[in-house]
Amino acid sequence: MNLNIDPQQAFHRGTAPIFALLTDEQMRRLAQLQADPSLADRVDELAAKANEGELTGEERDEYEAYIEANNLMAILQAEARFRLQLAGT
Repeated sequence: MNLNIDPQQAFHRGTAPIFALLTDEQMRRLAQLQADPSLADRVDELAAKANEGELTGEERDEYEAYIEANNLMAILQAEARFRLQLAGT
């Protein structure tokens, strides 16, 4: 008996408890969230400095934290869109 689950299915299964807490409207709002303009400006500023090799240690830590937060948000938004599509809403 093969108990292996497709990684994508495993991800959906692993995130199910989080999304079970959300209504369809909350998932729609999550899927549509956009960064605050001032935050986007700060990330752009740090990205430019990173490309030039001019980040301080503190700025690098800040930039990496924004990247991690952005990655998490992208994953949550993609999962919300997937679940809304499955539900047909």
